[in-house]
Amino acid sequence: MANTNIKTIAIIGGGTAGWMTAAALSKMLLPENVSVKLVESEQIGTIGVGEATIPDIANFNRMLGINEQEFLVATKGTFKLGIEFRDWGKLGDRYFHPFGGHGVDMNGIDFHQYWLHSKQNGNTAKLEDYSICSVAAKQTKFILPDNNPKSVLSHLRYAYHFDASAYAAFLRNYAEQRGVVRIEGKIENVNTHKETGNIQSVTLQNGHNVAADFFIDCSGFKALLLEKTLDTKFNDWSHWLPCNRAQAVASERVEPLPPYTISTAKTAGWQWRIPTQHRTGNGHIYCSDFISDDKANQILLEGLDAKPLGDARTIHFQTGCREKFWVKNCVGIGLSAGFLEPLESTSIFLIQQGIARFISLYPDGDFSEVVQREYNRLMSREFTQIRDFIILHYHATTREDTPFWNYCRTMTIPDSLCHKIELFRAAGRVFRDDQELFSKPSWIAVLLGQNIEPEVNEPILTGIPISDIQRSLDSMNNAMKHAVSRLPSHAEFVHKYANGVNS
Repeated sequence: MANTNIKTIAIIGGGTAGWMTAAALSKMLLPENVSVKLVESEQIGTIGVGEATIPDIANFNRMLGINEQEFLVATKGTFKLGIEFRDWGKLGDRYFHPFGGHGVDMNGIDFHQYWLHSKQNGNTAKLEDYSICSVAAKQTKFILPDNNPKSVLSHLRYAYHFDASAYAAFLRNYAEQRGVVRIEGKIENVNTHKETGNIQSVTLQNGHNVAADFFIDCSGFKALLLEKTLDTKFNDWSHWLPCNRAQAVASERVEPLPPYTISTAKTAGWQWRIPTQHRTGNGHIYCSDFISDDKANQILLEGLDAKPLGDARTIHFQTGCREKFWVKNCVGIGLSAGFLEPLESTSIFLIQQGIARFISLYPDGDFSEVVQREYNRLMSREFTQIRDFIILHYHATTREDTPFWNYCRTMTIPDSLCHKIELFRAAGRVFRDDQELFSKPSWIAVLLGQNIEPEVNEPILTGIPISDIQRSLDSMNNAMKHAVSRLPSHAEFVHKYANGVNS
């Protein structure tokens, strides 16, 4: 058989998506077999508003062989145990979506069913009081998970807050050391084959021509290859997720340093607060149909907990994703593939998944249509499942104080999400695809946190004495409180860990 292997790959665009892709390919592909180039221009800024992640990013870093302490130093990173949501279900509400589960499932029955049963019988403790991540977060404590499976601290699960631009720079250094060639320049033209329609090369403004066998579009919202060249349609989801703008600004670091993200619902959107080692990242996501840019800026600045470090910048966006992510000899990764607002910190995860799927379906030079269809199926499923989870936050509200929240509360939602809500409302049950990103405890945290409670409690539990259930719950909560009381503060742990001290 003739050798039709890919010899050259060109990544169009840098930023987080471009350099994550470059780093992964430099790790997986031998430079003597495949040449990887990355084209970017210093004249084009990156979005870079996402500084919060979910635990899956640790898998990506481990795959690259990145030392966690070096990574945290380079990116000014801190740890994240979950997200605190304020004013989402109704004004004055607060709940915590932790990484990891709540309590311990018993006798094959989900823990939250025991909690619901005890709540009905007078237990005033919140569901999150039985999450080790939540208990530690409330006290601004942190430590790495215990390797002893019998320890309550073995249930800690974490992600990171970090400077996204610094992460891209860190990965650029990683990739270039492994043979990736960076080419500076703005793209003037994209050249395609007259018969096949495949992309052959890109021409830069300085006249330099960059040819490759395969192209990865990391050009951001412009989608220079997927949309502008290959005319790939965009699935617009703004009728379900109407926010279309963000204003972002950094502020001074605050103490104590919280090991969690804060998301506060506002008049026509929501505001994030993300603490890193040197500053706090802040942003206001909103819908311009319900609020002016000036008013959105005022709300952003009023919601800061420290002095801003500059002026806010405005980013326009549209929620949705491409009908196809892989077209001919091009894959879109990052914003060129689609955008879901960072309410659950999934932007970098979707980049990671785009890369992982491409590597697992890595093509030969024939670019099999079967392989392309499978990639598109998997990525479409990923975007759709995350979309539903984010829509849940907006729709599961009783707020009637603004036109925006009235719209979200009364809008028609996807059938897939409607089914999940109805099933939970019936008897507190959640079923999910095994490949779905958000676990059962995540759905339960948001559903219960935003006041969707089952009409009937788990029937199997009716025969168990409530005193036995309460005794088990109290034991779990006391064990968590005791374990957390001995932990260092998050700020103390980060300081020691970043300076090479492991405990």
